[in-house]
Amino acid sequence: MTNPVVVGVDGSPSSLDAVEVAAREAGLRGAQLRLVHAFGWPSMHLPPGGPPWSPAAGVREMVDGTLVKAEQRAREAVPEPAVTREVAVGEPLMVLEIESHTASLVVVGSRGLGGFGGLLLGSTGVHLAAHGRCPVLVVRGRPDPDGPVLLASDGSPAGEAAVGFAFAEASLRGADLLALRVWNTWSEGADEPAHPLDVVVEAERLQALEERSLEESLRPWQERHPEVEVERRVVRSRVRPALIEASGEARLLVTGARGRGGFTGLLLGSVSQALLHHAHCPVAVVRGTAGG
Repeated sequence: MTNPVVVGVDGSPSSLDAVEVAAREAGLRGAQLRLVHAFGWPSMHLPPGGPPWSPAAGVREMVDGTLVKAEQRAREAVPEPAVTREVAVGEPLMVLEIESHTASLVVVGSRGLGGFGGLLLGSTGVHLAAHGRCPVLVVRGRPDPDGPVLLASDGSPAGEAAVGFAFAEASLRGADLLALRVWNTWSEGADEPAHPLDVVVEAERLQALEERSLEESLRPWQERHPEVEVERRVVRSRVRPALIEASGEARLLVTGARGRGGFTGLLLGSVSQALLHHAHCPVAVVRGTAGG
């Protein structure tokens, strides 16, 4: 039996958009959709009229209304989905992280009711992308419904799970897969201009190495999903700007949590964080320990 698709619900427009996407993902997988609403007393938004020393006043009505609205949104997206509701008292970060242990996918919006206006991404999405035990899909941007699934390939062992997830998503959606490998020399990838004494590399040789590496990383998954049309694209550029630009023509961007340049102690790499903040389409972050 397929594990459920879990979506975090807080009543915000962003979370309702996430519910719609999660309902479609559950429908594609033949999985149950699990609506999860979590709150903690210190930070929750109390309904009007309830005294601050009695947080239970009106909470049940508020939560019920939030989940009813979310379920209606799900049923508008997918006819007769299998939906369950869960209300938990606790910090949303911890509740959804626990839910990720038994989910096939966790879906969240890019902004929540607890976010500050200056933040492009709520803390929930960043935390789950780094600590979730299953792939995490952050709903953002304006995806191209006819575009490909975009795989941000880096050739790292940790990125193999992301490759498998991207192929599976493309197959489920009946979409093409664009596997994009972006490379540069160390000096090109740095924020400072290249020093005149930096080693000059053979661009053609590096291009050929990256093309071979990309092909090797895709081959076993292409054999498992022969129905998926794959475009391989290897470009010499700055990694983050190139991926963000390519996301403008995609329906979904899939990336690993850490790449070849990541430090061991960092669970979420700088490229993944940049994509979560600036990509033009939804972003799925797949940790190396997660399956496709």
